[in-house]
Order: sequence, then C-alpha cells, then structure tokens
Amino acid sequence: MNAEPRPPQWPSGPQAAEDRPTASNPGPAERAWEVPSLPAEPASDAATPRRAFLSLLGELAETVLLAFILFLLIRTALQTYRVDGSSMEPNFYDGQFLVVDKVTPRLSGFRRGDVVVFHYPQDPSRDYIKRVVALPGEEVEIRAGAIYINGRPLDEPYETYPAQYSWGPALVAEGQLFVLGDNRSHSSDSHTWGMLDQRQVVGRAWLRYWPPDQWGFVPRYADTLARR
Repeated sequence: MNAEPRPPQWPSGPQAAEDRPTASNPGPAERAWEVPSLPAEPASDAATPRRAFLSLLGELAETVLLAFILFLLIRTALQTYRVDGSSMEPNFYDGQFLVVDKVTPRLSGFRRGDVVVFHYPQDPSRDYIKRVVALPGEEVEIRAGAIYINGRPLDEPYETYPAQYSWGPALVAEGQLFVLGDNRSHSSDSHTWGMLDQRQVVGRAWLRYWPPDQWGFVPRYADTLARR
C-alpha cells in the first residue's frame, strides 16, 4: 500500500516558537542579513573646549559689531557739546553740557526760537551756539534793542538780556538764518558777522544733561511775532 504523502507537521511546544520565523524573531535567512550597529565614536575631549571657545568668540564678535553699529547710528543722529562762554545767558551757562539733534532740522527745517549749534563762519574749526531769530525770506531789523521781523515787533517768550544797539534792516536770503545770542550785547552773532548759512548748522539743541540739577529738554516755540 502506497502511503499518501502527508503535509509536514510543525513541531509543537516551545521549540516551534523558536523555529517559526516571525516579525519579532526572524528566521536564519533573515538573521544572516542583519548588520550589527557600530558604537558611536566618543567626542574628543580636546574638541569640546575648542568648539565652546569658538562659539563664545563668535557671540562676542556679534555683540561688538552690534554695539559699533548702534554707536554709529547714535553718533549720526546726536552729538554732545559743552557751552563755552556767556553769550546765551540767562538760558544757557558756561560749562553746561547739551545733546544736539542733528537729524530733525534736516527733515523739518528750522523754527524761530530754535537754539542751534553751528560751525563759526569765520573759523569753521570752532562751534557756536545761538538762537534763530529770523528765517529765509524775512526782513529783520533791530531798533534800540527791539527786534522787528517784516516790520512787526518780535515777542520773545524766552528771557534775554536786551541789546544796546540798532542794526539793519536786512533780508534773510534763502538757505540762511539770522541768529543772535540771548545775551544780546555780549554775543558774536549775525549782527556782527552777518547771516548764517544753514549748511554750517550742526544741529538743534535738544537736551541739557549736565549739571544734573539743570537737566531738561530745550523748549521749542511757535511763531513769536507780535500781532498788529
């Protein structure tokens, strides 16, 4: 009698679990293709401090560069000056320190009553501080110490020591300013050397910061011409 072929029987028991290939227990053929993982190479002890130093050096360079850029921006917009002399008394005194705004006058122009710092026309290496009294296109005249703009008296809200002289009349040309010191009779200004070219203006006095008890912003004024 021929024996009928019988299907192969998987052995039972714990041995079967070992021989049957499963996802969690690959068979011999699959295990042959496994690539053993290599242990990670430990970082060099010398490389770690070097990387930390280079990182610190880069951060320091960025900080210095940013500080330098900010310094240039501030220096472009603002500048400090020391008042030298008595020509602007009683509003500014010898030894006071000011912050000068170099940007705003270039954008919005000048206003009557502004206090400006400029290069002295007769010696540009020296800087003067005076007050704007007349603007381009205006006729200015001083009669026995009283100032007239286009024939109208100038009503000045800031305190001054009055002038003891007469001057003019004269027309302020385009691009020029007529400036006077607040201590009128003791000031070298437009009444002695003429009109000020606006290109010589450094900026407008913005802030008094020294001495501390005189700290404060320098006021700006509206039109101070007296009405008829």
